[in-house]
Amino acid sequence: MMRSLVNLPIVALLMLTCTTPKRVAGPAPFVKPVFNPNPTGAYLSPEASMKTMHLPQGYHLELVASEPMIKEPVALAWDGNARLYVAEMLTYMQDADGSGEQEPVSRISLLEDTDNDGKMDKSSVFIDKLLLPRMIQCVNHELLVNETNTIAIYSYTDTDGDGKADKKKLLYDNPTYRNTNNMEHQRSGLDWNLDNWMYLTYDPVRFRYTNGTMQVDTLVSGSSGQWGLTHDNYGRLFFSSAGGENPVLSFQINPVYGNLNFDDQFTADFQEVWPIIATPDVQGGFKRLRPNVTLNHFTASTGQSIFRGNNLPADLIGDYFVAEPVARIIRRAKVTTIAGKTSLKNAYQQEEFLASSDMNFRPVNTYTGPDGNLYIVDMHRGIIQEANWTKKGSFLRNRIDSLGLAANTGHGRIYRVVHEGYQRPARPKMLDESSAQLIAYLGHPNGWWRDNAQKQLIARGDQSVVPALKQLAIARQSPESTDAHLARIHALWTLEGLGAIDKDLIGQALRDKNAQVRKTAVWLSEPYVKRNDELMITQIGMLKADESFDVRVQLLLSVYASKSSRAAPLLNEIIADNATNEMMAATKAALDKNEDVRKFGRRLGVLAAADRALILDGAMTFKSLCSSCHGPEGKGLSVGGGTMPAPPLMASKRLQFDNKNMAIRILLHGLSGPVDGKDYPSVMPSMAENSDEWIASVLSYIRYEFGGSSRLSPAVKPDEIRKLRTSHAGRSQAWTLSELESQKKEEQAVQNSITK
Repeated sequence: MMRSLVNLPIVALLMLTCTTPKRVAGPAPFVKPVFNPNPTGAYLSPEASMKTMHLPQGYHLELVASEPMIKEPVALAWDGNARLYVAEMLTYMQDADGSGEQEPVSRISLLEDTDNDGKMDKSSVFIDKLLLPRMIQCVNHELLVNETNTIAIYSYTDTDGDGKADKKKLLYDNPTYRNTNNMEHQRSGLDWNLDNWMYLTYDPVRFRYTNGTMQVDTLVSGSSGQWGLTHDNYGRLFFSSAGGENPVLSFQINPVYGNLNFDDQFTADFQEVWPIIATPDVQGGFKRLRPNVTLNHFTASTGQSIFRGNNLPADLIGDYFVAEPVARIIRRAKVTTIAGKTSLKNAYQQEEFLASSDMNFRPVNTYTGPDGNLYIVDMHRGIIQEANWTKKGSFLRNRIDSLGLAANTGHGRIYRVVHEGYQRPARPKMLDESSAQLIAYLGHPNGWWRDNAQKQLIARGDQSVVPALKQLAIARQSPESTDAHLARIHALWTLEGLGAIDKDLIGQALRDKNAQVRKTAVWLSEPYVKRNDELMITQIGMLKADESFDVRVQLLLSVYASKSSRAAPLLNEIIADNATNEMMAATKAALDKNEDVRKFGRRLGVLAAADRALILDGAMTFKSLCSSCHGPEGKGLSVGGGTMPAPPLMASKRLQFDNKNMAIRILLHGLSGPVDGKDYPSVMPSMAENSDEWIASVLSYIRYEFGGSSRLSPAVKPDEIRKLRTSHAGRSQAWTLSELESQKKEEQAVQNSITK
């Protein structure tokens, strides 16, 4: 009887794989869209707005939900039964000055499609009185939520089934940490990756849901990105940075190992965007516009996803989608990995996958949905930039006022991209099904189902399915279907999440015919490798010449931290045997840098404890915020060969130790105009909204890290910030370098007179 029960999920998996809906193959032809040179800010209904949206032939949009059911939507999360949670930032830029933005009146709504016609017909306010909710994640019957200005993560549960949360539980907080950065520069994500860790942007941590609590792990070299992140079938994370004007970055290796980007991981023209609407409302002014007044470059990349569904043409699977709400477009990119190195390319020549001529179309997020289609969150509003960039007198503010963009607030739409011939599948019921039934979904052709089945099994902690999972992890189909190896990978990671992975199973997976399963096995070996298990190190070392560079790169990543006597020779051998491979050499350099960062504290020993604390606090802020524009090493950021969004800090004259006040003024009020004879696309914004302690810590770190050597302490005291803040209390404009030089000369003159 036990044998029969164990075999049930495998039989179900085989049946599921054999009955996969047929996918349409081949790229769709592209028809040139009509360009709108004279847009207005006039409100369009969802139906009228959809008529302005251009997609490749064969694709069209369906409306899933709109106002008044939802307002100002920014993020989605489906539970295991496909009920949809929507995070709504109700106070975001309700006028051009951002009035009332910090009022805790935002909400998360719960939407349901009760008749399975594809359109939401039932809604409730699941949680209200929130401060701009920004991260949501469903785990079993709980919704995990993070709000703006805090790192706290709460669990909310509806115990009586009325569609409203009535139970709230704190899962994680750091009472000493409060993030008061501009709300565009705070964390997002909470993406449950294949490896059972939840990743986010900005903050240098990742979380793991374990027995109803959150385990936290520090990312030594920091996280990456800005608004949104995503993962592919094999656990590769993809970030983007609007502040750094990068539509994709930090996808070569997992951030737990360090940071790695290549200048040619996409070409410079990848950063160009192709709107079908004149886009005058851009921060940066005319240098960001073509002669026909269209945006010429990514400036607000956001809400990316890897399409992993099964109801759109097969050539979309594995493609990267990222929204650009200023351009009113969604970019589709082909992702390729050659010799271990991953690169991206626009799927179309000077065209976009989706482009709209509705001025209020503001796509901010994309997802693969339970039905296997692509979902788009349209915040649908006139203003999409924070108040820092919409001040009176600015180029952007003049455009906002002249076009009446501030009038359109309180709306929002969720769309589904479908292809002709689409048939709506049955809704999932994972919350109601047995653990044995969930196992079959680990090989589902839609990645949403695989991810959620894995997550659901781990959240339940049901050990009764371990034998069936082990059987699935080594199961072979003859002939092997396209998705069968994905079932084995998810089974392995589900076992890891249940604490049931073992060395024998890893050993069998290391011999799998599929390279991605072998890579997974190497990844899973890390706990043993870190404990210097010499037998395991010997086993994974057998893959040092694997035909797949993905496997070799993972072997390098996994072996690096081991102190075993067998690890060092293996590591040296891997490097020597792959000396001509760019990815292997760059990965080793990233690991070395990560280890250097781990030892960062050793350089601070000679400083006073208070100064040391300031620098360490500033280091965290720099890595999570400032590095997105200035680069993690202060050398500027020019991924893909494009223009640097901000000047390098390394060897900057403003960070010389006798220029302390100049650096303080820049952070307090910003910097505009040429820097060292070079123009940059964006101005340095004011950070004055942050506390004196925050500014002091950031300046202390960047002076310490990039200001050169000196017998003086690099630390900047909060009192020094307070003094200059008071003396320039009436200033609202960003400084220019000539003004800063004049201020310095005046201070030197005063100092000289005192000395005399």
